[in-house]
Order: sequence, then C-alpha cells, then structure tokens
Amino acid sequence: MPPSHWRESEVEATVRDYLDMLSCELSGETYNKAARSRALRHHLNDRSRGAVERKHQNISALLIELGLPYIDGYKPLGNVQGLLREVVRGHVPKLIALVAEDVEKRQQPVAPKNILDILVEPPESAVNEIRQPRTEYAATSRSAGAVDYLLREAGNRSLGDAGEKLAMEYERLRLKSAGKDHLARNIEQVSKTVGDHAGYDIRSYHTDGRDRFIEVKTTRYGQYTPFYISNGEIQFSKAHADRYHLYRIFGFKKSPQLFTLPGEVEQHVHLQATTYRAKLVPAVRQR
Repeated sequence: MPPSHWRESEVEATVRDYLDMLSCELSGETYNKAARSRALRHHLNDRSRGAVERKHQNISALLIELGLPYIDGYKPLGNVQGLLREVVRGHVPKLIALVAEDVEKRQQPVAPKNILDILVEPPESAVNEIRQPRTEYAATSRSAGAVDYLLREAGNRSLGDAGEKLAMEYERLRLKSAGKDHLARNIEQVSKTVGDHAGYDIRSYHTDGRDRFIEVKTTRYGQYTPFYISNGEIQFSKAHADRYHLYRIFGFKKSPQLFTLPGEVEQHVHLQATTYRAKLVPAVRQR
C-alpha cells in the first residue's frame, strides 16, 4: 500500500507533468492523458490512477486561485496539500510567458456544426460556501511583476466579439426552432448599438415575446474559469431578474460550449471584490 503522505519528489513530478500537459494545450499540441498518467505513475510511490487524478484536480484548483488557465478535463478539487501549493507556485513563472501570449491572441469567430447543441448544464457551484480561498487573480514573474491574466483575457476584444456573435446566432436559431422567426429577426446586439454601459450585451426574447436580456462572458478555457463582472451588470441582473440571463461561453479555444445562469448573478456565483473605488474626503473644520 502506498503511504498517504505524498513525498516532495512525487509532488514535483506530478506538478511538472500537469503543467507540461497544460503547456501543450496552450500551444495547440496534442497529448494522451491516459499514456501520460501511466508514465507518471512509474515515478511515484505505487500511486493509483485515481490518486494521481485527484492530485491533478488539486492543481486545477490552485491554478484557478492564481487566475490562470487549467486543464478542463481535471475538475478542480479543494483540500489542497500545503506542499502542493508551494510547488505549484514555484513552477508557475515558467508558464507565464505562454499564458500571456495565449490570452491576447486574436480570436476568429467560430461556427459549430450544430449550434443548438453547445448548450450544457451549468457546473455545480457551492454559492453559499463561506470558507473559499481568496482568488489572487495575479501570477507573478521576476521580469513583469504581478499580471492579471483573467483581466487580460476579459479585455481581448476579438474574443468578446466572437463570443457575442456566437450567442447572437444561438439565439436566432433557438427562436427559429420554436417557430418564432419574427422574434429572431429583432434580436439586437446592444453592446454595439448602445454601448458597454447598458448592463447587458444582447436583447433577445423568450418564446412568449418577453424581453430576454443577455450578458455574454467568454473564455478560451474551462467552465470553472472565473470571470469579471461589473457592478452595473450585477445591479441590472437584480433589477431585471425575471428576464436576465448570463451566458457563459467556455472552451472557445477548441470547441465552444455554453451554459446559462438566469436571474440575479449573485444567486449562482461567489462574488469577490478585486478593486475598490477610493476618494479623499475633506475634513470638516469646526468654527
């Protein structure tokens, strides 16, 4: 029986293996997960395939904390070993240049063969979980200091436009398939006609003719990748909860999929303040 405690050499080998696979994904190279797992276990202390997979899932959770891409096939798993956290942090700088280049690549629009099939169920989310680790949203390198790659991806206009275009086409086909061609013709990309300040991106319709306000958040990475949302968008979701939908498009790098979060955003996600508005308040002098 293998010992329950992972040695530092085992953790190092597992982290290197994971980050090498992630580097392959970011570079567009293919690899075989099963073969990689078998090869890795030869260097470990009689660890089972399941034990290695759980450790890989722990690494996914740590990368999400750092605001970095992760391997979508390894669903993030908490209860992370302290040693694993230290080792991942030590290896992250080697990944930074590759991630920085990837998040800023120009994104071309995509056209899935069966666009209505991209809809999937949203991942389970423990919204009310209090003891969540604070997401750092910034990895560091010696040359560049702290860099927020999630923010860089959110600012990739070509990716945002491609995601909205895909959501527009999905909405048109959804309404047409329900026999609502007249509604499909009237869908509006509000982010273009009005601007980014409207609180949502697309004005579509429910099949009964009611407005359907859609905010689109797109990522090239996995479904658990955190995203940015403004206070205006949050407040709009509250004011129009019965007609509001957040469309999370993920996996845009390979094969985009979509899940929806209807109603108030705060009902579905754990919000975390990353910036604050600061102002100087003049002192009131007594006369």
